[in-house]
Amino acid sequence: MNLLLLIIIFTAVGGLLSVLAAAVFLLLPDRHRAAVLPHGISFAIGALLTVAFYGLIPEAFAKVCAEQFQTLSATILAGILGFFVLEKLLIWRHCHSGSCEAHGDEEAHHAHEAHDHSHHHGHGAKSAGALIILGDSIHNFVDGILIAAAFLTDVQLGIVSSLAVAAHEIPQEVGDFAILLESGYSKSKALFYNILASLSTVFGGVLAYYSLEDLHDSLPYFLALAASSFIYIAVADLIPSLHKKTDMKASLEQIALIAAGVLVIGYLHSVVHHFEAAG
Repeated sequence: MNLLLLIIIFTAVGGLLSVLAAAVFLLLPDRHRAAVLPHGISFAIGALLTVAFYGLIPEAFAKVCAEQFQTLSATILAGILGFFVLEKLLIWRHCHSGSCEAHGDEEAHHAHEAHDHSHHHGHGAKSAGALIILGDSIHNFVDGILIAAAFLTDVQLGIVSSLAVAAHEIPQEVGDFAILLESGYSKSKALFYNILASLSTVFGGVLAYYSLEDLHDSLPYFLALAASSFIYIAVADLIPSLHKKTDMKASLEQIALIAAGVLVIGYLHSVVHHFEAAG
């Protein structure tokens, strides 16, 4: 079979399979999903931070020489600050005059304190959802490049890599669905945007097939930007929401689920490397 066709098929598998598997989450009844959502957020924090610090950042640094370490670190820093600015713009865009704290309307704020709190939280949550989609698109784009690179090395390695990518993405995609639903997206929109983001895997694979040599030098910086997006989402948007529950039971559950996210992604990442080494 034509190598380009194989790359298209298996980058699509690597991107879509994880989304469709995670979409089973959407089949839960509303009241059960509402009970599961906060747990999904905690799990997503561990998953996102582990993908960033255990996967993307080490891979990025492994692909550059020591002289580029500072530039790569600066890219991660610029990415985090850039996502802060982007989120500010998204909140400002969705903020209606007189009903948002950002406009400094104290009278409206005091008159509608409860409404403003949920409204403002909704804007922040919406922007978190948008950043999740953007971060996933970058991450999936890089996954597509890596899958194509594996195929260009060896077809069997490419097939195994695409299936490994799908497997280690499933827990993260479950967390992404939880974040999007928490952000106010409908089930159909959450599924649509996740599928759309997953298609960037195919785009990355096709682009890599035609210009892998040209992309080789910029790949670490794509990895760094993907990492910075996940770090920012976890630290700036998700962790603060966990502090709203202060009782011991809820706190212990949050810590356990964050640890579960770390362990599951860490384990699956190790499995990916094992299969790649075996290939």
